[in-house]
Amino acid sequence: MQWVSELQPATLIRRYKRFMADVQLEDGSEITLHCPNTGSMRNCMAPGWRVWYSDSGNPKRKYPCTWELSETPDGQLICVNTAQANKLIYDALQHDLIPELTGYDAIRPEVRYGEENSRIDFLLTKDQQQCYVEVKSVTLLEQERAPGAGFFPDAVSQRGSKHLRELTEMVRQGHRAVLLFCVNHTGIHSVSPAEHIDPEYAVALRGAAEQGVEVLAYCSRLQTDELIIESALPVQGL
Repeated sequence: MQWVSELQPATLIRRYKRFMADVQLEDGSEITLHCPNTGSMRNCMAPGWRVWYSDSGNPKRKYPCTWELSETPDGQLICVNTAQANKLIYDALQHDLIPELTGYDAIRPEVRYGEENSRIDFLLTKDQQQCYVEVKSVTLLEQERAPGAGFFPDAVSQRGSKHLRELTEMVRQGHRAVLLFCVNHTGIHSVSPAEHIDPEYAVALRGAAEQGVEVLAYCSRLQTDELIIESALPVQGL
């Protein structure tokens, strides 16, 4: 998957009001980026880190440039734009890059379903078979717990627990349901529920897995010119 425009480097000054970030460009000037991430961005940023941004070229936007990547001091890349996870998985599904999710005739994004007024990220269908796929972007790395240890969520997520209930209900109705962790951090090598951050989500995830919800994790190869799903990662703690 290609970026919408060539990414440009900058140095992070600060993130504030959740959706804004001030950065310094290479010529010393400063601009404000749109920050497309509603989460805590825990361990994904610090003043002085290198960041990469795209430019929409749209003069009607108040902040036409968007923060896409963070680069840690040791060179790891993190995709902080959570919307890219769904785009990346959609591209991977179209090109059969996820072996567990091949063989379907149709891929429908953003389909309403369930009893709690949810939208499934992707509904895969073949004849009468239906597979519900919920995508979660994973960017939280906590090296102090274990080398390469990634966790989800990075903040308490009632919405995430709701999605697990909906997926479990689809399994009860006889359908296939998949929670797919899209790992958008080049330093993460495994994924676990973040019980130390959201214990209720961890319990809900284990319960969903016991009821038949499949839990997968795939890492992406992040580069400043493209993103691509690369390989499966182990999911631990279920």
